[in-house]
Amino acid sequence: MHQHSYFNSDKTPDGSFDFNSLNIEELDKSVQIALDKAYKNVSDITEQKDTASFKNTILALETSDEDLDKVLNVLFNLFGTETNEKVQSLVEKYSPLLSAYSNSIVLNEDLFKRVEKVFKDELDSLKGEDKKLTEKYYKDFIKNGAELSKENKELLKDVDSKLSGLSPQFSKNSLDATNSFSWTTNELSKLKGLPESALNAALMEAKQKKLPEGTYLFTLQHPSLLPILKYCEDRKLREHFYKANSTKAVTGEHSNQKLIKEIVTLRSKKAKLLGFKNYAEFVLQNRMAKSTETVFNFLNDLKGHSLSAAKKEVAEVKKFAKENDGLEDFQAWDFSYYSEKLRQERFSFSEEEIRPYFPLDKVLNGAFLHAEKLYDVEFKKTTEVSTYNPEVDVYKVFSKKDQSFVGLFFTDFFPRSSKRSGAWCTHFRSQGLTGGEVKRPHVSIVCNFTKPTDNKPSLLTFNETRTLFHEFGHALHELLSQCTYTSLSGTNVYWDFVELPSQIMENWVLEEESLKLFARHYKTDEVIPKDYVTKIKNAESFLSGYGCVRQLRFATLDMLYHTLDPEKITDVIDFENEATKEFNLLPTTEGTNFSCSFGHIFAGGYAAGYYSYKWAEVLDADAFELFKEKGIFNKEVALSFKEHILERGGTEDPDQLYINFRGQKPDTKALLKRDKLIN
Repeated sequence: MHQHSYFNSDKTPDGSFDFNSLNIEELDKSVQIALDKAYKNVSDITEQKDTASFKNTILALETSDEDLDKVLNVLFNLFGTETNEKVQSLVEKYSPLLSAYSNSIVLNEDLFKRVEKVFKDELDSLKGEDKKLTEKYYKDFIKNGAELSKENKELLKDVDSKLSGLSPQFSKNSLDATNSFSWTTNELSKLKGLPESALNAALMEAKQKKLPEGTYLFTLQHPSLLPILKYCEDRKLREHFYKANSTKAVTGEHSNQKLIKEIVTLRSKKAKLLGFKNYAEFVLQNRMAKSTETVFNFLNDLKGHSLSAAKKEVAEVKKFAKENDGLEDFQAWDFSYYSEKLRQERFSFSEEEIRPYFPLDKVLNGAFLHAEKLYDVEFKKTTEVSTYNPEVDVYKVFSKKDQSFVGLFFTDFFPRSSKRSGAWCTHFRSQGLTGGEVKRPHVSIVCNFTKPTDNKPSLLTFNETRTLFHEFGHALHELLSQCTYTSLSGTNVYWDFVELPSQIMENWVLEEESLKLFARHYKTDEVIPKDYVTKIKNAESFLSGYGCVRQLRFATLDMLYHTLDPEKITDVIDFENEATKEFNLLPTTEGTNFSCSFGHIFAGGYAAGYYSYKWAEVLDADAFELFKEKGIFNKEVALSFKEHILERGGTEDPDQLYINFRGQKPDTKALLKRDKLIN
């Protein structure tokens, strides 16, 4: 049996996947064929008679599951963006099989012996990426239990198999819980305070759902939820939405409580089997932070600088609500509303006022322009590459110097009921060795932005603009990668380093020189006025203490889930309340819980790693200081960042890569200064 023809990449532009002939039954077969082939490739490595060498063992292992990668990239990307019952059942079917496959590698004694032999005999004579790849495989084997007893290996397989099905289930529950809520009205008076953009979006949403004309439909998707919490004068309605959002997946048929307990228990069991005190210790071996102690010290240090500032900020918002509306019993659903009002008063501008200057197409072109000015690459739209949804656009990326091909770039910007919430960067093909040659990547960014309406294009909030630049930074990390092996290329770096290329891009949207390039009024094409730019910059550190504490709350919650004895977690709501009480700046509302929709750590890769966002903020603030010193489009600094960070993937230790670029270790003070938490 052969792979389905849509994997015959000779027939499609740059070997892209042929979505036009996508058929779920065929995809199912393709995954099975690729899985069987991967198993066979691995047994071929262990059964050969030749002495283990880099080429016949490490390199053979690196390329053993290329076909499997190809089909899984399609399947799991569909699961996140274009899911349906068929896709979900395929993910449910293959998750345990894939976990068993990866265990069949790391727990394979014969294979480990060969890897160990190369590591011990050849490492000193290997160079560059060959050496790094050998080290990586050897360490991965050790870390994942290669030296366990037979009995413990079986236990580990069992734990991994159970775990593999729980994250997709967590994701599905969150999506179903989000989709199960909607609220409609045809009384405009209930929506007082809402900006026109939100009203138009709600009319459009209702129209797409074939509801009677004049109906406004609101959901828990961010572009729909946030305007209610931020602008709606009807306090009862804000409360209704706040509670719906903060209790989603907490109780009822989509509850994630039981899953959370199962996930943390199994993770803890896995870590102990592998000889670690807890799951966080297991994870942190391959992180810049290295130990739980370092992470807790880091979070405490930031807490020391931000908690008192945050308390002061919240007190100001409460005072403002009392003075302006006589509000005595300030609640969590009042915070966004009154902080937005206070911000408007203090900086005399609102997010809505500047939205017309951020039409999506201009913002995207702005991101492209930054890539061009900084890194000499250009993006050209193409219609020859097929996509999984008509809303997806594709661009070919070229080097400006010699017009050489850099990669394919996909964009998928709007919410759909088949798509999970949030924003992320993903790929259909990694940069690096595949099919015997080093190939260029196919990268995609997925967001959930404000949709266009019948009379307006998609106009982004400033936050959405920043999100686009953030995800674009991840995309550049993948697109500009110049590595030999996919396991070391692009974003295959330590998790607390991976956010540096994305977060540093956010800095440019706060610079006048940058904004002038793309922030133009969608009707008049007028460049964003200077006083708006000043206001954006001034408002930037508004509530920065609060923002920092919010991130520290999530990071601490994550670390406690993965360092404490899971036996102690008898109730998820109580556990979260206890774990985060020192970060509580607003009254807690009975029955609300964040953990049950904390997809980053229960369905994504951030378990014992949520601190990475703040960690990388230190890196990006420190790195951007150099750009500000020499000029934000300074070619020399940009090309050094490209050469030492973006092109190098995980081919060298991140601490070293950072020093190669910056000439020094990162300084926490850079972040505190930027957030105006210290002078």
